[in-house]
Amino acid sequence: MKEKKFECVLIGVSAGGMTALQQILPFLPSNFPIPVIIVQHLHPQQGTFHIKFYSSKCAVKVCEAHEKEQIKPGVVYFAPANYHLLIEENRNFSLSVDPKVNFSRPSIDVLFESAFEAYGNKIIAIILTGANNDGSQGLKLITDNDGFTIVQDPAEAEVNAMPKNAIKLREPSRVLKLLEIREFLLSQV
Repeated sequence: MKEKKFECVLIGVSAGGMTALQQILPFLPSNFPIPVIIVQHLHPQQGTFHIKFYSSKCAVKVCEAHEKEQIKPGVVYFAPANYHLLIEENRNFSLSVDPKVNFSRPSIDVLFESAFEAYGNKIIAIILTGANNDGSQGLKLITDNDGFTIVQDPAEAEVNAMPKNAIKLREPSRVLKLLEIREFLLSQV
């Protein structure tokens, strides 16, 4: 594989996400050079507990994405509860209350597809544990267009439906355990 400089890391996660993300986010160094943008399926009235939790454990800045905010390297952004998170071509965030996709708002597919429009194939897109098929279509789009895609090994996932569905639709660049995903991300520094 020809080496390319990645400009964006996308992570889609659902059921079991808190446990999975704890194996990745706290290990990113303060000088991590790429923005990390996460859609985690949350209850519509979730609040910001997860932001405070990860902020207390991570060296990188962790925050909730805001409308029209410019995406910056080395920041972990979470989609707000009950909003689709999109990336505009100028690499600003956009929020939407459009109907749910795959029973989810925010939807992983919506983020992945809009990120592809903004970043092209300079994306690392990751699907972790979860109970539905959200993210499969977006991951397929990125894989089909020479983006780098990773799916958590379903045998390790707390809930394996999302990883299995993603692999079934289109073989990703890699199927990795959480520790291997972390090591791959750290190799980007």
